[in-house]
Amino acid sequence: MQSPVNAAERLAMIGAMIERARRRFGQPPEKVTLVAVSKTFPAEAIAPFINAGQRVFGENRVQEAKTKWPALRALHPDLELHLIGPLQTNKAREAVALFDVIETVDRDKLAGVLAEEMARGGRRLPVFVQVNIGLEPQKAGIAPQEAVAFVTRCRQVHGLEVAGLMCIPPEDQPPGPYFAQLAMLGGEAGVNQLSMGMSGDFETAIGMGATHVRLGSALFGQRPPLPQGT
Repeated sequence: MQSPVNAAERLAMIGAMIERARRRFGQPPEKVTLVAVSKTFPAEAIAPFINAGQRVFGENRVQEAKTKWPALRALHPDLELHLIGPLQTNKAREAVALFDVIETVDRDKLAGVLAEEMARGGRRLPVFVQVNIGLEPQKAGIAPQEAVAFVTRCRQVHGLEVAGLMCIPPEDQPPGPYFAQLAMLGGEAGVNQLSMGMSGDFETAIGMGATHVRLGSALFGQRPPLPQGT
């Protein structure tokens, strides 16, 4: 667990790296949002980063987020919470109530259910369309060749506010071409936000136009093991 001093130091170090990457490459985004990926870490490990100024966090699972974020948000109402893991439709109501941004919309059924739950709950959340940029069967996301049409359907059929695209490139290949492809798809889809890049490749992602980078281990260190049966 990071102490408040270490949390502040890590945030400052990552912030400097983000800024260097933003300035280093041709036409970088004007702003890069750091999404601190706090999945599997308890509230007591997250609190030092909140106290050090971090305000945007990402969680993979609705159930896990429910155990720690309501209390943290009661103390810090200005926090912004992103869902960055796959979402089942039966968890959509809870996700709409708990999160501020949903980055993993990848199918029409989910888009429709989210639209219904947003209307029911009186919350209109921005969403990202997740693209399976490497066409990997084990990963969620819509196929790249279907992404632009799907963004259009999310907007015109389901009435969602699509803010951007999100991807996770294949682990065993250079990420740059995949980030470049997502940026191209974003331009074709008419979105101006790209959530791409994690602890090992976020500088490359920024060079390709990332507006959001999702960092976990670079901030929090090695993740605790998942409980049995999860």
